[in-house]
Amino acid sequence: MGQAHPSGALRPAARRRFMSACGLAAAAMLTTGCTPAVWAVGHKVDVEVIDRETGETLPVYPFRDQRYIAGRPGSRYAIRVTNRTGERVMAVMSVDGVNIISGQTASWSQSGYVLSPWQSYEITGWRKSNQEVAAFEFTALPDSYAAQTGRPHDVGVIGVAVFTERVRWQPPSPPAAPPRGELREESRRADAESSARDAPSEAPATGAARALPKSAAPAAAPAPAPAERLGTGHGARETSYVTNTEFERQTARPVEVVSLRYDRQENLARAGIIPTLGWAQSSPRPFPRSSTEPGFVPDPPSR
Repeated sequence: MGQAHPSGALRPAARRRFMSACGLAAAAMLTTGCTPAVWAVGHKVDVEVIDRETGETLPVYPFRDQRYIAGRPGSRYAIRVTNRTGERVMAVMSVDGVNIISGQTASWSQSGYVLSPWQSYEITGWRKSNQEVAAFEFTALPDSYAAQTGRPHDVGVIGVAVFTERVRWQPPSPPAAPPRGELREESRRADAESSARDAPSEAPATGAARALPKSAAPAAAPAPAPAERLGTGHGARETSYVTNTEFERQTARPVEVVSLRYDRQENLARAGIIPTLGWAQSSPRPFPRSSTEPGFVPDPPSR
């Protein structure tokens, strides 16, 4: 593999599993009596958040043009990104406004993960090297990595900016020789017009990030008391292998930006984003009296 492109590109190790396209169809739905939840968001890519303590995919709740998930303090999580296209894409990712590979305050122009067609990859932590990460874990805002590094203002959001790959232009084959007797001047003019149409446009700059217009900025979410908010900590070191690869972006701006806000369950419930705590904390049992002796269905009570 070549050296990393100046924009920064990492490729998940080959031993990571792949998912077929047919497994990436419509997101499942859950009827809550509130806003229906989904498990994956995105178009070019699917983005899911996995609770690593339970193995469950966290439901995503739409609310006022934003998407929310409820995290559990102290639990580790992973961000699963699945390429839904037949071409390579690069996902530049941030947590709490911090690039998860470089640790810089996040910008579109920074390092990202390159996914092969239809590939799915779970990012489990802050990248420390090509062999190691520090685990993502939900924690109190003051203990978050962003707050500890003096950047607490954007705590509570996961971002994925998606770039497609620029395919290098291949010159057209030379035109066949015109039949004898054909006007040479007209042939030369036609060749010149064809070359002008096929010539590549100037490649966009990839080194500078561009801000979204103010009209496209996400609406502010209801803000609970700062002491109660949830952030992402810099957890224990874990093994995670990637390699460097080259990736030339098709455009300077991402073709898609996926944003997931997160907070404690009780804060989201208080804001009306998810159902009440009574629903969220209940755990229906399929066999509530499994310790009783087996028998048959009894008659209903007599009237």
